[in-house]
Amino acid sequence: MELVDSSATKLDSAFTRIQRDVDAVFDALLPLPEDTRRPLFEAMRYSAMDGGKRVRPLLLVATAEMLGVARDPALRAGCAVEAIHAYSLIHDDLPCMDDDALRRGKPTLHRAFDEATAVLAGDSLHALAFEILTDPATTSDPFTMAQLVRTLATASGMNGMAGGQVMDMAADSATYDLPTITRLQQLKTGALLAASVEMGAILAKLPPEGRGPLRAYARDIGLAFQIADDLLDVEGDAETVGKAVGKDSDQGKQTFVTLMGVEGARNQSRALVEQAAGHLAQYGEDADLLVALARFIVERDR
Repeated sequence: MELVDSSATKLDSAFTRIQRDVDAVFDALLPLPEDTRRPLFEAMRYSAMDGGKRVRPLLLVATAEMLGVARDPALRAGCAVEAIHAYSLIHDDLPCMDDDALRRGKPTLHRAFDEATAVLAGDSLHALAFEILTDPATTSDPFTMAQLVRTLATASGMNGMAGGQVMDMAADSATYDLPTITRLQQLKTGALLAASVEMGAILAKLPPEGRGPLRAYARDIGLAFQIADDLLDVEGDAETVGKAVGKDSDQGKQTFVTLMGVEGARNQSRALVEQAAGHLAQYGEDADLLVALARFIVERDR
């Protein structure tokens, strides 16, 4: 019990620190200008700051630090991933996509500002991610820089998050089986989580052939994360989750829960987490934070 409590305390501390640090980086990167661009910067800050658990930056920083990388460059790379994540949420919430009114317990960006500003804020956060990665403050090694950019770009586009979103949009009228749902979620949700782990390894200059266990860990937590999301859509309440729930059922979408049942999905998510932890066995206690983060993913309530 003491070991579990200790891990939970360390994870809570890590979340508190990463949330504070990510907000500080965005605060420095997004000073409010005294011209007519000000609403755009305000919108970017609205979406990028003061919200979310920062799972992706923490994954990147925890992986990098486990492999001996200094915190500051890892934090900057984590903010690049978070900028992509924030842009994707802005665009997903638009009327032409999911048409959501609530995100992280507050009005979605297009409701708080307007649709045009929301589109431009998303575009600008997307661009900001690659500004961060190509800044010498993140890395002065051109080969590392190129790998970071390629990894995040691939995870964001048609072979990653955007491709998964298209598959998800088609799910309203298509019938998907379990392998197709798994592929959809590996792209829509898993790709950016996997990129976070991969980018931590890239900063550590770990060669591709040495990243197998980390990639397996990332793959498993990516699926576990989405199963947990599907369970929250069925069992969560909007106030706690911070966004609308029950939408997948209302739209008749196939999910891990509809295909496996609530208990089957829950058992699968737990099995994936234990499998993910097993992939990190070679790192011993150095991987404790990543293991705790994997367990948090299936136990979270938002």
